[in-house]
Amino acid sequence: MTTTTRSGRRWGRFALHYVEMIIAMFAGMFGLGMLQSAVGLGVPHTEQPELWYLVMAFNMSVGMAAWMRFRGHGWAPTLEMCAVMFAPVVPLFPLLWLGVIDADGLMLVSHVAMFPLMLAAMFRRLDEYAAHHH
Repeated sequence: MTTTTRSGRRWGRFALHYVEMIIAMFAGMFGLGMLQSAVGLGVPHTEQPELWYLVMAFNMSVGMAAWMRFRGHGWAPTLEMCAVMFAPVVPLFPLLWLGVIDADGLMLVSHVAMFPLMLAAMFRRLDEYAAHHH
């Protein structure tokens, strides 16, 4: 196998992991969110945006952590990826409290910020995410 082929497979595994994380994130968000709503524990984002965000980040983290552990990743990278779900609140909550953004802005910016933050966490452990896990 040539170096180019190995490099291509390495980046392919990296990209596959990124897609898997997005799917697991949304599965956790929608699956647990629907379950919470079904039992009367849903939180509307416009009425309680801080609580809504924290619950959403937790739900996404559950989906991602479950999938990462299933795929053989250790606790450190799993918890780092989960932390990325909560990271956007650092600059956004104060902006919300100051009235610079509203609940819809919080939802939009937090979701957009998660994707590059996930990539940053993955690049931090490039060998972890470009390696073969099953």
